[in-house]
Amino acid sequence: MARNIEIKARIENVEALSRRAAELADDGPYEIVQDDTFFACATGRLKLRAFSSEAGQLIFYQRPDEFGPKESFYLITPTTAPDALRETLTLAYGQTGRVRKLRTLFLAERTRIHLDLVENLGHFLELEVVLSDTESPETGIAVAQGLLTELGIGPAQLLRGAYVDLLKEKNAG
Repeated sequence: MARNIEIKARIENVEALSRRAAELADDGPYEIVQDDTFFACATGRLKLRAFSSEAGQLIFYQRPDEFGPKESFYLITPTTAPDALRETLTLAYGQTGRVRKLRTLFLAERTRIHLDLVENLGHFLELEVVLSDTESPETGIAVAQGLLTELGIGPAQLLRGAYVDLLKEKNAG
């Protein structure tokens, strides 16, 4: 499975962070509308990411729900029929949540910098440092921590879990 180091943080000033991300990036920004549907899965997380009615990805991943940088293992399978696949997976496994967001993507070497506007939650930063097959997680964690410093993100802003978890907490409270 592919691996990366992932970290999420809540952000206040998206305009300032966007400027900083653009200065660090080799490519971008790209704006991507994403509609993620999560399904029951005992061995990790399973989500269908729809970009449109003709394009999407089924993504399985395993990642600890902890603060700070963490290693994530993932498999991505493209689909040209996300609506039909959502219906099938809903019937088979049941939906556990849905997250709609506008993602602004910057690429800084091997790191994907995401500035996410999540419906009903607000603005967030997500970093994904892609690891090679033989690379240690510690190397990617060092890259992520360096970028957090350059972007001005402090420890109090870091989050655990996924957006779907934050939405569930918000709706329960």
